Amino acid sequence: MNTAFLKMNGLANDFVVVDTRAGGVRPAPEIIRKLADRKTGVGFDQFITLERSPSGADIFMRIDNADGGEVAACGNATRCIASLVMAETGKSHASIETRAGLLLAETAGEAISVDMGVPKFDWQSIPLAEEFHDTRAIELQIGPVDAPVLHSPAVVNVGNPHAVFFVDDVDAHHIERFGPLLENHPIFPERANITVAHVETPNRIRIRTWERGAGLTRACGTGACATLVTAARTGRSAREAVIAMPGGELTIRWDERDHIWMTGPAETEFAGTFDPETGAWQRAEEAAE
Repeated sequence: MNTAFLKMNGLANDFVVVDTRAGGVRPAPEIIRKLADRKTGVGFDQFITLERSPSGADIFMRIDNADGGEVAACGNATRCIASLVMAETGKSHASIETRAGLLLAETAGEAISVDMGVPKFDWQSIPLAEEFHDTRAIELQIGPVDAPVLHSPAVVNVGNPHAVFFVDDVDAHHIERFGPLLENHPIFPERANITVAHVETPNRIRIRTWERGAGLTRACGTGACATLVTAARTGRSAREAVIAMPGGELTIRWDERDHIWMTGPAETEFAGTFDPETGAWQRAEEAAE
């Protein structure tokens, strides 16, 4: 039996969403990889499965990257799922359970704000493979020892591990080339998301992100959160800033309780179905013809 899905995106960071409460099926990793192919499949960065929350939240959100590996957090997907939950309940707020913890969302005009929780800066919680007392700049570099192309990233866990390199020009660095190397560096036992960031003003930062298991993405919500808190922590920015990405902009605020608030849009592109055994898929309008 085919499974229904929605194709959604947050700033072009895109997802396939399946609701198992309505009889949908989370497919095997090899089928997720097939569906994620942008030439022959639906094409997406993450596969989102909606399940009943065991703790009483509105929904449990399970996240698989395009490579079929499960991860704990995705900021842009959280906004998309919050929009679905609010439409379903008729409320202006939603509670979303994830492997990273409980996330609370609310409407913010035409946008959606999500409380992404408190960042973790200690080396064991990120996690790192060796001890660093100061995670505002760890010993890690790409390129020649005497003239590294990138070096000394700030690291943080915002539901998943991130390394942020502050640079003068984000477009001058070939993140698609060095991203896989850094993502899989031995210092990151659970791999890491890699971001290059340029602080244009204390309230505006431009970034590009390589997501572990997904690759170069047009927008990364947790990457935006990681950038803001590491920039503020190192004195490069204020505690609220616009984070500009190739796919658009998010407003990130690190509040007085140390919670990170992410505000931005969510969009539904189309509906469709797929065969969980073969990965064959079609749009809903094609199935109706």
